[in-house]
Amino acid sequence: MTKTGILLVGHGSKKAYNKDLITKTAEIIAQKHPEFIVRCGFMEFNEPTIRESLDSFRQEDVESIAVVPLFLARGVHIDEDIPGIIGLAPGQKRGIFALNGKEVPLVYADPIGPNPLLADLMMENARAALDLI
Repeated sequence: MTKTGILLVGHGSKKAYNKDLITKTAEIIAQKHPEFIVRCGFMEFNEPTIRESLDSFRQEDVESIAVVPLFLARGVHIDEDIPGIIGLAPGQKRGIFALNGKEVPLVYADPIGPNPLLADLMMENARAALDLI
């Protein structure tokens, strides 16, 4: 049975808790959405790298792959570095990925950006902090 692959991309850090944030988020996505095969990869400092994680989909029967950066805003990594790693030109959102003798669509998602869900989360965090008063 074919599935869609999701590659959650994090920046990477020398601090272990930053890697944990990405890997735990990927685990939550996988648990909530078993119809997807979820991997995570990192720009720097952590493993697996973006390339290593993308290559791991070669062991799976996926029909398409979405590369999703867990970044808040656009920047050089979002606009240039990550597209280059996944084989896209800057500004390009769609490409192909050679997989087990076939080509599957690969798409690149936007960063989180201004989002009502993010605003709700920040208010949840503010309320939790205010509870300390």
